[in-house]
Amino acid sequence: MSGKLIVFEGVEGCGKTTQMQLCTQWLKNINVSVVLTREPGGTELGKHLRQLLLEKSEDKPVGEVTELLLYAADRAQHIEQEIKPNLAAGKYILCDRYTDSTIAYQGYGRGLSMSLINQLNYIATGGLESNLTIWLDVDVEVGLARKRGSEAALDRIEQETIDFHRRVQQGYTELGATYPSRIFRIDGNLSKEVVQKRIQEILINNLLLINQG
Repeated sequence: MSGKLIVFEGVEGCGKTTQMQLCTQWLKNINVSVVLTREPGGTELGKHLRQLLLEKSEDKPVGEVTELLLYAADRAQHIEQEIKPNLAAGKYILCDRYTDSTIAYQGYGRGLSMSLINQLNYIATGGLESNLTIWLDVDVEVGLARKRGSEAALDRIEQETIDFHRRVQQGYTELGATYPSRIFRIDGNLSKEVVQKRIQEILINNLLLINQG
């Protein structure tokens, strides 16, 4: 079995963590070797970069271009240390965020140059794209309400303005329309069981998984 890169995307509070955990267990149950990872933070270096990127600092905020470059550095290390070796080993990689996040957040959200973002994404990945991307689509107000209702404190990105998050959502909407053969939209407002069933159907239909359970 050849390795596959399956990415989960969406605005804050869309349910990625829950669905990735459910999907991981399902894949293991049908004898698929699976790796769970994330960006930023999928390597030791990435954990430090994640802390720099997501901690709130009032007096010394992270610059927008600095933010973009830190995400690119995290991704470059992630690709070399985790993604490529696990793909070569034939594993299914479930990754929480990838290049589409940078386009949505730093491109649409921050308004940074799309040509610069595309260039940095290519440098970091060597052109490696996901085999498919699951986009969990929820209204930003719903997602942020979920985050505020959890026990965890909101990180720097989650604390951004509602207009920022709406621009990010617009980014995902346009990406989904541009790459329909790679990005699969799922209504994230549905129950977690229904969402998981649809994810499994997408993986079976598009990655030729055979359910052996």
